[in-house]
Amino acid sequence: MKYSGKVHKFGADIDTDAIIPARYLNTFDPRELALHCMEDADPDFPQKVKPGDIIVADKNFGCGSSREHAPIAIKGAGVSCVIASSFARIFYRNAINIGLPILECEAAVEGIKAGDEVEIELESGHIKNLSSGKEFQAMPFPEFMQGIMAKGGLINYVKGKGV
Repeated sequence: MKYSGKVHKFGADIDTDAIIPARYLNTFDPRELALHCMEDADPDFPQKVKPGDIIVADKNFGCGSSREHAPIAIKGAGVSCVIASSFARIFYRNAINIGLPILECEAAVEGIKAGDEVEIELESGHIKNLSSGKEFQAMPFPEFMQGIMAKGGLINYVKGKGV
Protein backbone atom coordinates (compact mmCIF):
# COMPACT_ATOMS: atom_id res chain seq x y z
CA MET A 1 0.00 0.00 0.00
CA LYS A 2 1.26 3.41 -0.95
CA TYR A 3 0.09 6.61 0.71
CA SER A 4 0.88 10.24 0.01
CA GLY A 5 -0.35 13.46 1.49
CA LYS A 6 0.34 16.70 3.28
CA VAL A 7 1.86 16.56 6.75
CA HIS A 8 0.24 17.86 9.92
CA LYS A 9 2.95 17.97 12.58
CA PHE A 10 2.50 17.53 16.33
CA GLY A 11 4.86 17.36 19.29
CA ALA A 12 5.51 14.79 21.97
CA ASP A 13 3.03 13.16 24.33
CA ILE A 14 -0.14 13.84 22.33
CA ASP A 15 -2.65 12.01 24.48
CA THR A 16 -5.97 10.48 23.54
CA ASP A 17 -7.81 13.47 25.05
CA ALA A 18 -6.01 15.76 22.60
CA ILE A 19 -6.79 13.36 19.73
CA ILE A 20 -10.49 13.16 20.59
CA PRO A 21 -11.69 15.10 23.64
CA ALA A 22 -13.71 13.13 26.21
CA ARG A 23 -16.76 15.37 25.62
CA TYR A 24 -17.26 13.61 22.26
CA LEU A 25 -17.05 10.02 23.46
CA ASN A 26 -20.81 9.45 23.26
CA THR A 27 -20.46 8.05 19.73
CA PHE A 28 -18.34 5.60 17.76
CA ASP A 29 -19.39 7.14 14.43
CA PRO A 30 -16.12 7.86 12.59
CA ARG A 31 -17.65 10.81 10.70
CA GLU A 32 -18.83 12.46 13.92
CA LEU A 33 -15.52 11.83 15.70
CA ALA A 34 -13.63 13.24 12.69
CA LEU A 35 -15.37 16.59 13.18
CA HIS A 36 -13.49 16.95 16.48
CA CYS A 37 -10.26 15.07 15.74
CA MET A 38 -7.16 16.77 17.19
CA GLU A 39 -9.15 19.93 17.98
CA ASP A 40 -7.63 20.31 21.45
CA ALA A 41 -4.11 20.08 19.96
CA ASP A 42 -4.93 22.21 16.89
CA PRO A 43 -8.43 23.78 16.81
CA ASP A 44 -8.22 24.18 13.01
CA PHE A 45 -7.23 20.58 12.28
CA PRO A 46 -10.75 19.27 11.50
CA GLN A 47 -11.15 21.97 8.84
CA LYS A 48 -7.59 21.68 7.45
CA VAL A 49 -7.21 17.92 7.15
CA LYS A 50 -7.88 16.40 3.74
CA PRO A 51 -8.29 12.73 2.78
CA GLY A 52 -4.86 11.14 2.47
CA ASP A 53 -3.07 13.62 4.74
CA ILE A 54 -0.47 12.31 7.18
CA ILE A 55 0.12 13.03 10.85
CA VAL A 56 3.74 13.22 11.99
CA ALA A 57 4.35 13.42 15.73
CA ASP A 58 7.13 13.08 18.24
CA LYS A 59 7.38 10.42 20.96
CA ASN A 60 4.59 8.72 22.89
CA PHE A 61 1.76 9.54 20.47
CA GLY A 62 -1.60 8.30 21.76
CA CYS A 63 -0.69 8.12 25.44
CA GLY A 64 -3.43 8.36 28.06
CA SER A 65 -6.59 6.31 28.14
CA SER A 66 -7.11 3.13 26.16
CA ARG A 67 -10.09 4.43 24.19
CA GLU A 68 -10.45 3.15 20.64
CA HIS A 69 -12.11 6.45 19.73
CA ALA A 70 -8.69 8.04 19.15
CA PRO A 71 -7.54 6.00 16.12
CA ILE A 72 -11.15 5.85 14.86
CA ALA A 73 -11.28 9.68 14.87
CA ILE A 74 -7.98 9.92 13.00
CA LYS A 75 -9.00 7.36 10.40
CA GLY A 76 -12.45 8.98 10.12
CA ALA A 77 -10.79 12.33 9.42
CA GLY A 78 -9.19 10.76 6.34
CA VAL A 79 -5.63 10.56 7.66
CA SER A 80 -3.86 7.85 5.68
CA CYS A 81 -0.99 7.18 8.09
CA VAL A 82 0.55 8.36 11.35
CA ILE A 83 4.32 8.51 11.68
CA ALA A 84 5.76 9.03 15.16
CA SER A 85 9.00 8.56 17.04
CA SER A 86 7.06 6.17 19.27
CA PHE A 87 3.47 5.27 20.12
CA ALA A 88 1.82 4.48 23.41
CA ARG A 89 1.39 0.70 23.31
CA ILE A 90 -2.41 0.66 23.68
CA PHE A 91 -2.82 3.24 20.90
CA TYR A 92 -0.44 1.20 18.73
CA ARG A 93 -2.57 -1.91 19.14
CA ASN A 94 -5.88 -0.04 18.74
CA ALA A 95 -4.61 1.56 15.52
CA ILE A 96 -3.76 -1.82 14.04
CA ASN A 97 -7.06 -3.30 15.23
CA ILE A 98 -9.07 -0.65 13.37
CA GLY A 99 -6.78 -0.62 10.31
CA LEU A 100 -5.05 2.76 10.77
CA PRO A 101 -1.56 2.54 9.26
CA ILE A 102 1.18 3.71 11.63
CA LEU A 103 4.97 3.76 11.44
CA GLU A 104 7.66 4.47 14.00
CA CYS A 105 10.61 6.42 12.62
CA GLU A 106 12.43 9.04 14.68
CA ALA A 107 14.58 10.17 11.74
CA ALA A 108 11.47 10.88 9.66
CA VAL A 109 9.92 12.89 12.49
CA GLU A 110 13.08 14.98 12.67
CA GLY A 111 13.32 15.38 8.88
CA ILE A 112 9.70 16.24 8.04
CA LYS A 113 8.06 19.61 8.60
CA ALA A 114 4.42 20.67 8.73
CA GLY A 115 3.10 21.18 5.21
CA ASP A 116 5.61 18.85 3.55
CA GLU A 117 4.30 16.34 1.05
CA VAL A 118 5.23 12.79 2.01
CA GLU A 119 4.95 9.42 0.28
CA ILE A 120 4.87 6.18 2.25
CA GLU A 121 5.25 2.57 1.09
CA LEU A 122 3.77 0.67 4.01
CA GLU A 123 5.01 -2.78 2.95
CA SER A 124 8.66 -1.71 2.93
CA GLY A 125 8.48 1.03 5.56
CA HIS A 126 9.99 3.47 3.07
CA ILE A 127 9.14 7.14 3.68
CA LYS A 128 10.01 9.86 1.18
CA ASN A 129 9.67 13.56 1.86
CA LEU A 130 8.66 14.79 -1.60
CA SER A 131 9.19 18.40 -0.51
CA SER A 132 12.84 17.98 0.52
CA GLY A 133 13.83 14.78 -1.29
CA LYS A 134 14.95 13.17 1.99
CA GLU A 135 14.22 9.47 2.47
CA PHE A 136 13.74 7.49 5.66
CA GLN A 137 13.35 3.85 6.62
CA ALA A 138 10.87 2.65 9.23
CA MET A 139 10.62 -0.96 10.36
CA PRO A 140 7.87 -2.52 8.23
CA PHE A 141 5.13 -4.56 9.83
CA PRO A 142 5.09 -8.35 9.43
CA GLU A 143 2.95 -9.60 6.56
CA PHE A 144 0.00 -10.66 8.74
CA MET A 145 -0.20 -7.19 10.35
CA GLN A 146 -0.08 -5.58 6.93
CA GLY A 147 -2.97 -7.88 6.04
CA ILE A 148 -4.95 -6.58 9.01
CA MET A 149 -4.45 -2.99 7.88
CA ALA A 150 -5.18 -3.82 4.24
CA LYS A 151 -8.52 -5.34 5.26
CA GLY A 152 -9.43 -2.24 7.28
CA GLY A 153 -8.90 -3.79 10.70
CA LEU A 154 -8.78 -6.96 12.74
CA ILE A 155 -12.49 -7.82 12.52
CA ASN A 156 -12.51 -7.62 8.72
CA TYR A 157 -9.28 -9.61 8.59
CA VAL A 158 -10.68 -12.41 10.75
CA LYS A 159 -13.95 -12.48 8.77
CA GLY A 160 -11.91 -12.84 5.57
CA LYS A 161 -10.08 -15.83 7.05
CA GLY A 162 -13.36 -17.60 7.78
CA VAL A 163 -12.50 -17.94 11.46
